[in-house]
Amino acid sequence: MTSAYRMIVAEHGGPEKVSRETFKVPSPGPGQILIETEAVGLNFIDTYYRAGLYADALPIVLGSESVGTIVALGEGVEGFAIGERVGYTGAGGAYATHRLIPAAGAIRVPATIDPKIAAAVLLKGLTACYLAEDTFPAKAGDVALVHAAAGGVGSLLVPWLADKGVTVIAHCGSKAKADSVPVPASHSLHCSFAELPDKVRELTDGAMCQVVYDGVGAASWEASLACLRSRGLIASFGNASGPVPPVPMLDLMKAGGGSLFATRPTLAHYIATPEARDASAAKLFDRIATGVLKVKIGQTFALDQAAEAHRALESRATTGSTVLIP
Repeated sequence: MTSAYRMIVAEHGGPEKVSRETFKVPSPGPGQILIETEAVGLNFIDTYYRAGLYADALPIVLGSESVGTIVALGEGVEGFAIGERVGYTGAGGAYATHRLIPAAGAIRVPATIDPKIAAAVLLKGLTACYLAEDTFPAKAGDVALVHAAAGGVGSLLVPWLADKGVTVIAHCGSKAKADSVPVPASHSLHCSFAELPDKVRELTDGAMCQVVYDGVGAASWEASLACLRSRGLIASFGNASGPVPPVPMLDLMKAGGGSLFATRPTLAHYIATPEARDASAAKLFDRIATGVLKVKIGQTFALDQAAEAHRALESRATTGSTVLIP
């Protein structure tokens, strides 16, 4: 078959460790689908694998989400057709012009949705879905703090929560990012983490938050705990500033309002079955179709410029979603 290329990491390190490798496009095996990639979504988890924070055997083909057109079907694959557009969110393999994916994990992408939009939103949108619907089933009247609210997940989670009637306190690292948070965030802050608990206390008349959604990690951890009311929940779903250090259990008793809950969720456990995956995807695409989610692609890079994309992401120079185009 035709030649193709992929972006790999042969040894852990910084963005300079990302390199281009050509490969021969394989034929799909039993139960597999071969897609020709149209767009790849950039995610912070990609940098974790590159740096070695998350373990994987080297060399690694980077990337956790992509959307493409089916060009070949393996033996036993039913319910899919050549030419159909699908997405996939499994770890590894997305930074490639062609990708083999298991048919059991393929997500049908409606023809009405641009493949760049789908790639920009798939992993982050499904993450926003489980955070808002399952990790903490947010409801009208709840108060939620969302860190990195102008980022990939945050820019989807804020309107998702607001649509449910949640009072959303959006927090960003700069005024420019705070100003770009999607309406309708109830409050948009860009203060330091040290100042944040007092700001939240003022906004909530001392009641504080039922839930804090924290994808920042080490830098925000103490502030997040301090912003919670008694028996509140922190959902620590990312490590943009580095992993959270070991946490003494007594901190959960003493911090914030006390008797706190903490969870470290990951998407794979929330879409572990086809039924759960399809249900979550349906919620996501419905919110895009109805305009609840207005997906912002803040920047695009050529696939072979993935290293530059990583630099931009890690330096907090991006807003919204970033897409790599083969």
